[in-house]
Amino acid sequence: MTSTQGKIDTASVAETVKVAIGVALPTLVGGVIKRRPPAMALVEKLQADRPAVKLLRRLRERHEGRPLKLRVPGRSVELALSGEDVGALLAAAPTPFSPSTVEKRAALRHFQPHGLLISDAAEREPRRAFTEAVLEPGRPLHELAGPFARAIADETAVLLGEATHEGELNWDAFNVAWWRLVRRVVLGERARDDETLTDLLEKLRFDANWAYAHPRRKRVRAEFHERLTAHLGRAEPGSLAAAIAATPGDGTAADQVAHWLFAFDAAGMVAFRTLALLSTHPAAADRARGEIAGIDPGEPHQLSYLRACALDAIRLWPTTPMLLRESTEETPWGPAGTTVLVYTPFFHRDPELPYADSFAPDIWLDGRAAANPALVPFSAGPAICPGRDLVQFCVSTLLANLLRNHAFEQTAGGVLAPDRALPATLDNFHLKFTVRPVPPREGGGTG
Repeated sequence: MTSTQGKIDTASVAETVKVAIGVALPTLVGGVIKRRPPAMALVEKLQADRPAVKLLRRLRERHEGRPLKLRVPGRSVELALSGEDVGALLAAAPTPFSPSTVEKRAALRHFQPHGLLISDAAEREPRRAFTEAVLEPGRPLHELAGPFARAIADETAVLLGEATHEGELNWDAFNVAWWRLVRRVVLGERARDDETLTDLLEKLRFDANWAYAHPRRKRVRAEFHERLTAHLGRAEPGSLAAAIAATPGDGTAADQVAHWLFAFDAAGMVAFRTLALLSTHPAAADRARGEIAGIDPGEPHQLSYLRACALDAIRLWPTTPMLLRESTEETPWGPAGTTVLVYTPFFHRDPELPYADSFAPDIWLDGRAAANPALVPFSAGPAICPGRDLVQFCVSTLLANLLRNHAFEQTAGGVLAPDRALPATLDNFHLKFTVRPVPPREGGGTG
């Protein structure tokens, strides 16, 4: 099922303008492919997601949950307003609803022109198979989880040493450490300090924010591709590069890896926001420390509660606020080429959810999240993020290393507390914490 059963409402001009200004514009201003720190500070100050959610709630009530055809000149664009439609839409990938849309192709071609996400139907199947073979979705612990865990422990120890000395942990310090461990996990230890590689990717991603409105920087792209290919060519043992070398592909591995690095940037934001939640929710922090008590976080463990904490951070502040699908044929949503928008903050913060504005990791453990087709931290259906398990492993292992012998107190950024509604928008770039050592907790854990 892909639909709606043919029931589509057409938005008024006023409704279309409100969606454009209240939903699409703040998303674009913040940066779709690479977040813009000054813009994120402004978006947080305005709490832009809150009025967007309220607007879509009013539209859902007015149109009784039916999809809304927006009045976009020269385009067929639909807005999903029900969780059932979200589930059906995402389940119908890659045909008749492809994740490769006009907007994504224009943006992602700046740095990954042959990436899986923007591949056509013929190219998609082998590239998806290659990606899944390397990233191993469905396995909580990757085959290379051992060396990955040790790399994460090494880099967290360096970060904690610096933060303890300074008495503070801010985004800039965290981000440097995060990229060091990402480069080690993906490309190997010799890539650890290649900040030029990820700086080049950052430039290309800032260009990608403008999609077709920004010319492609061929020299920057060529330099990035050359450096990335050199790291992959070493196939360093204990890294994804080694798994790539052992997996047959179609010669586009570098573009797939470029996308993985792009995704790992969002994962770093999730890790820092989850740390903010745990530093301000004592009961959750105590439970997390109970989970890691008595284990060595330098070894791989399936940390179910910490993973649930990270998943709920994504629910609260989606790193992909707008999911897009484009129809490859005529469907009940409209003619071939119809773009369907899913604004994830609306569904994740639906006021009808009793936990909408609360930190609620347990929904990921007790089946409530699984029963809601509109809670999609990593998308859903056949096009679900193939790196979801690896990302959860890296984030939860990092958090385990941070929390084991240290306590964090948030000193800057959005106000987070268990007894008040959490902010609709949270700027990770301006979060800060004080850091102090604490004795390790004794006893068994649930690794």
